[in-house]
Amino acid sequence: MTENVTDHRNQKRNESRNEHRSGTRAGGVQPAGGGVQAAGAAGAGTARPAASAAPAAGRRRARPLRPWTVLAACALAGGLLGGGYGLVRTPAYTATSYVVAVPAQDADPAAALGFAQAYGRVATQVAVLADAQVGAGVPAATLKRSVRTATSPDAPMVAVSATSHRPDLAVDMANAVSEALTRHAGNASGATHVTLRPFARATRPTEPSSAPPALTALVGASAGGLLGGLALLVRPRRSAAAPCRAASVPAPATAADVRGQS
Repeated sequence: MTENVTDHRNQKRNESRNEHRSGTRAGGVQPAGGGVQAAGAAGAGTARPAASAAPAAGRRRARPLRPWTVLAACALAGGLLGGGYGLVRTPAYTATSYVVAVPAQDADPAAALGFAQAYGRVATQVAVLADAQVGAGVPAATLKRSVRTATSPDAPMVAVSATSHRPDLAVDMANAVSEALTRHAGNASGATHVTLRPFARATRPTEPSSAPPALTALVGASAGGLLGGLALLVRPRRSAAAPCRAASVPAPATAADVRGQS
């Protein structure tokens, strides 16, 4: 019995010595593995910042513009276009002449007001313009595009206005149409008992009647801002329930993971 116990103890001691020797041998290889592990850790440390920097750069590029920047850009573009149009456009000039309706001695004075309204509509008809084209020096089609008339509900007066890029041509057209209208009213005075007489001849305009560049720039800026606001209202909006996720880059495997796989 005593011999069996002694043999068992000796066997335990031999096993302990063998384990200690194998541990010592394995410990000699450990620094190399540790170096690989440290190198892997160092490689992982240098690769992770680059992996995390890529999604951050993507988020900075995908950042949308603020609404006020879109409105400001559209208003600025519209103002530049409107101002440029006002600068390059040829200015227009308007000249106006006046004729007054005069009733006959035995006619009703109130009838002159009604006939002044009627002659104001007749002034731009082909019969009057064909007679006025000789004195204006332009065809009847040009007179029809350039001449406008206006009447007053309180006074028997007709205003004949002509617009042209040349101030002297605008004066000639307004006076020629007024004279032709006066002649047509005189030819019909036997039946209407109303005649037209010149009240004021057209004078040469000194300033253009078209809008100045500052006004066209203001109109363009307003239109650009309005279009920019409409574009912001109809633009597609990103859904809050499905946010955009940046792609993740996997980190390199360490030496410990490689040792575990092998």
